[in-house]
Amino acid sequence: MTQQDFDNKVAALRQRHEALLSRHNQPRTWELDAQGTFTCADNGIYEKYRYPILTAEHTPLEWRYDFCQKDNPYLMQRILMNAVLNAGAIKLNGRYLLVCRVEGADRKSFFAVAESPNGIDNFRFWTRPITMPDTLVPATNVYDMRLTQHEDGWIYGIFCAERKDELHPHDMSAATATAAIARTKDLIHWQRLHDLRSHSQQRNVVLHPEFVDGKYAFYTRPQDGFIDTGSGGGIGWGLVEDITHAVLEEEIIINQRHYHTIQEVKNGEGPHPIKTPRGWLHLAHGVRGTADGLRYVLYMYMTSLDDPTHVIAQPGGYFLVPEGQEYVGDVMNVAFSNGWIADDNVLADDGSPRVLIYYATADTRLHVAVSSINRLIDYCLNTPTDGMTTAASVENICRLIDKNMGCRQN
Repeated sequence: MTQQDFDNKVAALRQRHEALLSRHNQPRTWELDAQGTFTCADNGIYEKYRYPILTAEHTPLEWRYDFCQKDNPYLMQRILMNAVLNAGAIKLNGRYLLVCRVEGADRKSFFAVAESPNGIDNFRFWTRPITMPDTLVPATNVYDMRLTQHEDGWIYGIFCAERKDELHPHDMSAATATAAIARTKDLIHWQRLHDLRSHSQQRNVVLHPEFVDGKYAFYTRPQDGFIDTGSGGGIGWGLVEDITHAVLEEEIIINQRHYHTIQEVKNGEGPHPIKTPRGWLHLAHGVRGTADGLRYVLYMYMTSLDDPTHVIAQPGGYFLVPEGQEYVGDVMNVAFSNGWIADDNVLADDGSPRVLIYYATADTRLHVAVSSINRLIDYCLNTPTDGMTTAASVENICRLIDKNMGCRQN
């Protein structure tokens, strides 16, 4: 390949990449999927958008290609990217920022910041990924950062640090999970703190944005093993005196797992909860077993303003699931979220702040759904709870039918 041919190929590559990054996104409408089923993302609760906001192809070309013609005459990708998923989210100084989990072809995940002018499209990664300081015992893999702008003035990133389980040296799948803690003021310079210490392994740990009784409050997911929750009963809660040496002496379960529900196998907090006049809004994931493997969905609940451990509302069933092509990817049938933004400066049609919900599907790509504070409060407070039996579900449906018949007569 001549230098001119190489330059032309690079120019075409950059043109295609720019077209992807600058593509306008728009809410989905009724559409026919590949299976011949009509789907619609507008359920009155939120609107999904037509295109994923970030994929492996959105990563900078300079992360993947060697643009020196002498060293890479075939213009090969030297470092392959596999997925962009599970992003923490924050609006900082008027900028919409996501700390994404980017996974390479080598299965190693790393963190990188992507920025958008509006929170919905035109996301572009910063020039370099985050260089996260390590601890004395380096992690093999890090992922799924929750961002919390805490009242102490720091932005905290709580994420999973995975290491080989040395108690099982011959099992190449045996691992341990701990909640790693880092803090920053600008998402560029990070101070790594000690990992959270508790009585069990931890994943999906989230920092509450306010002090509680003068202490740092954590939502936890205690589990006996890296994958299996074992005796872990659901979403936990614990207080910590010193976040620089965080130790959980005691945990209570505030949102339990239940048989034959969307959260029977495990459940975990998503992003940190949003404070509203009616209570704290929580977004979480629930997992159940199926004949086709585990199914991850998102659900919501609310807790009291006075006591964040007291659940005051929990709609029955799921809030968001993968649909259509969202279902397909590296890990099928998965919806996961660890980032949302309550956009105080942008009001929805109902006059309340809009809420940008960032969710990943199939452990492959990242999407956005848009709702509002008022809609999410209404959804939580006025949707029937799970009655835990078929009879109770039918009773809820019949009650709604009777109500609608009464409204029609009036």
